[in-house]
Amino acid sequence: MAPPRAVIEAVQDRLGALAGEPAVLGGGITNHNFRVLLADGTEAVLRVAGRDTELLGIDRAAEHVATVAAAKLGIAPAVLAFLPEQSCLVTRFVHAAPIANQALREAPALPEVARALRAFHEHAPALPTRFDVPAIARAYLALAGERGDGGAGDVPQAAWDAAALAERIAGAVRGESEHALVPCHDDLLGANVLVEDGGRVWLVDWEYAGMGDRYFDLGNLSINNGFTEDDDRALLSAYWAEDCTPRRFAALRLMRVMSDVREALWGVAQTALSDLDFDFPGYAERHFARLRASTADPRFESWLRDAATP
Repeated sequence: MAPPRAVIEAVQDRLGALAGEPAVLGGGITNHNFRVLLADGTEAVLRVAGRDTELLGIDRAAEHVATVAAAKLGIAPAVLAFLPEQSCLVTRFVHAAPIANQALREAPALPEVARALRAFHEHAPALPTRFDVPAIARAYLALAGERGDGGAGDVPQAAWDAAALAERIAGAVRGESEHALVPCHDDLLGANVLVEDGGRVWLVDWEYAGMGDRYFDLGNLSINNGFTEDDDRALLSAYWAEDCTPRRFAALRLMRVMSDVREALWGVAQTALSDLDFDFPGYAERHFARLRASTADPRFESWLRDAATP
C-alpha cells in the first residue's frame, strides 16, 4: 500500500522531493501512516485520513491546531505541513516506540505525562471543536441507526444504556470549575504515548482533540493503560502537584467510565460505517462489558456524589 499520488505530489510541492519510497507504519484504524525521507535528510510521517472519518467526530483542522500547540509545548513532534485538500498532516518522525503499560504507570513516565497533559490543558489555544461525550454518544447512535442494515433495530440496548450513563455522569460534574472546557487530547491509548531510548515521552495522534473536560483525558489515560486505583491517585497527585482528594479521585473514576462509553459507541458506529477488516462488534462488546463491571462497583453512586461536591 502506498499514499495516493496526489498526496505525494502535494507533499513534494510543499517540502521538496522524497528520497525513496514511503514505508507503511503500523497502528491506526482511522488513518494511513507512512514514514518518508525527504531529500534534505528530514524524516517525516505522512498521516492520511481514512474515509468518512468526519462522521466519527474527527475535525482535521482541530487536529492540526492541537498538534501544532502540543509541538510548541515540546510534547509532540513538530508539524512540517498541513494539506487539508489531501487530508494529510505531515509531522517530523521521532525515534520512539509505544510505551509499555507498566512503564507508563511508574516514574519517570507517569509524572512526565501528567505534566504534559496539564501543560496542554492550561496553555494550548482554544480548539475549534467540542469534545462532549454525551453529544458524541447521540451522534454515534444516530449514525449507527442511519447506516446499519437494520436501521435503529441494529443498535443494541447496551448502546442506549451507555448514552444515558454518559448524560448522568456529565450531570454530576457540570458546573464544577475543574470541569470547565479546556483543550484535550481525548485518545490516550498506549499506542499514542511514545518513549525514546533516553526516556523522553511524546504524545501523538491528536485527531480527536477538542475542548472538553480535563478529567476525561486523565480517565481515558488510566483505563486504556491498566491503571490501578493507586496509579490513579499517583496520576492525580502528579497532575495537580498536590495530594489526591476524594473529589478528584471520584471524577477520574467516573471519566474512566465515560471513556468506555465513547469507545463502546465508537465500535457500534464503526460497525455500521466502516469497511475495514476489523472486529468492531467485538471491540464494542469488550467496552460494554467493562462498563457493566464499572457501574456494578458498589462505590459508583458515591463517586457521583463525591465528584459533585464543591
